[in-house]
Amino acid sequence: DPYYRFNDVMYRWISLDNWTYSRTFKSPFDIRKWQKVNLVFEGVDTVAQILINNITLGRTDNMFNRYSFDITSVIKEVNFVEVHFLSAVSYAAEQSRCHKAYSVPPACPPPVQKGECHVNFIRKEQCSFSWDWGPSFPTQGIWKDVRIEAYNHYHLIYFSVTSLFVKSVQQWSLEIESIFDVVASKPLAGLVTVNIPKLQTQQTFSVKLQPGEGSVVLLVNINKSSAVEAWWPNGHGKQTGYNMTTTFIMETGHQIEKFSKVTGVFRDRISALGIFIPITFPTAKSGNAKCDPRAYFRTVELVQEPIPGSPGLSFYFRINGRPIFIKGSNWIPADSFQDRVTYDTLWLLLKSAADANMNALRVWGGGVYEQDEFYDICDELGMMIWQDFMFACALYPTDQNYLESVRAEVSHQVRRLKSHPSIILWSGNNENEAAIASNWFSIPYADRETYIKDYVMLYVKNIQEIVLAEDKSRPFIASSPTNGLESIKEGWISQNPYDTHYGDTHFYDYSSDCWNWTVYPKTRFASEYGFQSWPSFSTIEKVSSVEDWSYTSNFSLHRQHHEDGNDQMLQLVGHHFKLPQSTDPIKKFKDMIYLTQVMQAQCVKTETEFYRFSQSEIVKGEGHTMGALYWQLNDIWQAPSWASLEYGGKWKLLHYFAQNFFAPLLPVAYEDKGVLYIYGVSDLHVDHKLTLRVVVHTWSSLEPVCTLAKDDVTVKAQSAVPIYKESMNDLLERCRNCTRKSCVVTFWLVGESGLQSPRNHHFLSSPKDAVGLEKAQLSASVSQRDDIYIFALQTTAIAPFVSLDVGSIKGRFSDNGFLMTEKKKVVVFYPWEPTSAEELEKSLTLTSLLDVA
Repeated sequence: DPYYRFNDVMYRWISLDNWTYSRTFKSPFDIRKWQKVNLVFEGVDTVAQILINNITLGRTDNMFNRYSFDITSVIKEVNFVEVHFLSAVSYAAEQSRCHKAYSVPPACPPPVQKGECHVNFIRKEQCSFSWDWGPSFPTQGIWKDVRIEAYNHYHLIYFSVTSLFVKSVQQWSLEIESIFDVVASKPLAGLVTVNIPKLQTQQTFSVKLQPGEGSVVLLVNINKSSAVEAWWPNGHGKQTGYNMTTTFIMETGHQIEKFSKVTGVFRDRISALGIFIPITFPTAKSGNAKCDPRAYFRTVELVQEPIPGSPGLSFYFRINGRPIFIKGSNWIPADSFQDRVTYDTLWLLLKSAADANMNALRVWGGGVYEQDEFYDICDELGMMIWQDFMFACALYPTDQNYLESVRAEVSHQVRRLKSHPSIILWSGNNENEAAIASNWFSIPYADRETYIKDYVMLYVKNIQEIVLAEDKSRPFIASSPTNGLESIKEGWISQNPYDTHYGDTHFYDYSSDCWNWTVYPKTRFASEYGFQSWPSFSTIEKVSSVEDWSYTSNFSLHRQHHEDGNDQMLQLVGHHFKLPQSTDPIKKFKDMIYLTQVMQAQCVKTETEFYRFSQSEIVKGEGHTMGALYWQLNDIWQAPSWASLEYGGKWKLLHYFAQNFFAPLLPVAYEDKGVLYIYGVSDLHVDHKLTLRVVVHTWSSLEPVCTLAKDDVTVKAQSAVPIYKESMNDLLERCRNCTRKSCVVTFWLVGESGLQSPRNHHFLSSPKDAVGLEKAQLSASVSQRDDIYIFALQTTAIAPFVSLDVGSIKGRFSDNGFLMTEKKKVVVFYPWEPTSAEELEKSLTLTSLLDVA
């Protein structure tokens, strides 16, 4: 296993070598029958020379491009194909050396990352040379399908469908774009029929295909008497898609039919026109037949306009005319080795995001443009995607060859992906505007203009230009964080891209007390923020040995790729919790893992709740926060990181907390100048009259000292409104002898017909200072009901942060990490693989705060 212990360093030699993939194959058809035969590579990672029968077809230098080589004149009955790879590390170094006019920083990653240099000089997954949460595995190989295409007359290369709503006539239409390669020497005329039976829509068009490569764009108006169901984000409605058939009948007598089945799987039906033979190399990932888009209807606007009482501009998304608060996280590659990322891997991670009430993910710019199946699943789950282009935390060259390669990459990716309703935004890069604005790389002021010129050349004059030409159905921003329209006004590099009055912000702070909401920016949109934690012991155990199981072991240091990361976690834990003192080193390590997960969950909860309750207000000119995407959703390997899902998909406590802090209905508490405020936060589409229940316990008793029910509380649709305020002194007095150290507050909202928010809690002091908190005796019995398991929990005392862990049994709980203030609680376990009540009971570890010693 390349992830075992220190193997990332042990196997470094592989990336420094050059490798060749080769094989012999027989032509499975009579080659004389076809006018054109292509050898097509959907993805080559990265720098290679491609030969067939000892004839060089061409070279590749971009992992994100599709390469098609004409082999009509060189293919035989038996063929020998070779792909000669050049070490990505050597190539990047050489490209950097050749760039003599000026340096393009950063040269190398920080030593703590144990990575390779000059990754910005190669169009390859940027984090494959290492990142602050991941290893250096600069892979070489064929990472997507390879096939032979043989055809006569003409061939369809790309096919896409995007929707638009014409307000003036209140009508939906579809733009259908087809890109063809026409082999015929003169134009081909024909008819195209588009049929969407469910919407009583059928239209026929006359088309003329010119010789060579070209596109045909058709505008289909949807029958106005048909009720169109739009595609909505998770939590806001259904994800309706419509089956559609597009038939091309050309004068040659051959036809192509693009059609979609109810299952959502689409195939080409081709009559006497062409054949497509997949070639498998040992590592090439064999995919399904190409999926073609169904027709989805949704509009997206990125609204940047003045806000009364606040300088600057708003920054929020309107989907189908409705403002949507964006709730979610940031997606990184699910593995250093992309061929290990299966449909099941993607489904598990994305379904876990949806189950935690997320409606959006940002596909971060240091990874890869994800595989088709990723976006198919997002379409199905209602998971909106903020799609970065693959440039991150660096400056980039802009020589002619590099720009040509990038232009081909952008054009290919936009054509491939634009049919997906889930993608709501294209973003040029990650943090590169900020890198110049804040001068991360210590560039002398005199040289600044050179780099700004390169920045504008790459992201504006090339990437933006292509995106706007290829796809008018969704917005584009040049960077993240950015000031949006204000950045454009300032020449694309704003003075302060982190300005809370414009655009989006990224925010990290590991030295302040993360329970203090006043340290967080009251921003328009929080697109990155977070805290690290360690993954579960069962996850670490798979890639380590006994001597590694300590917080200060060589392994623990080796796995931490963020400077001072382990110490920062200790410091953050120490603000509110007593550090483990056990003399048993393995218990101490497990206790530390538990505390870092509790700390991370509580910190991200505090920050996210702050962003959510700031959505409807302006305070001192700041607010109207309309997005919270924490860093990060998933892990690339087993290591400490900001993720809420461990490598393999296990939920950290943060992910359980996210299920609550992203709930559609949530009461949020905070204190300001000695007053306790509770806000009602709602993503629901209608106002609700609810009851707010506020319960105060002393730490020493399961019986509440006082309860309050406030009826007829109006929680407004899609907003955050104050619903309760009380001075802390009054509350403590009202609740018989409560002090800050001896009591804790829990609260929730209840409505009619089962409408209920999660239970929330507000600590009046640090748990480490809690008075009267006793060690609880926790127990659980497990029983099976159909295909789920019921954990009946009991406690003898109030238990903070109760964690249920069943080791490496795959699945998730309905709730975890909770404050247990009642004797009994039922938790459901949803298995992801067959298990049994006995197995679960045997594997179960119950931990609460006072079990840490």
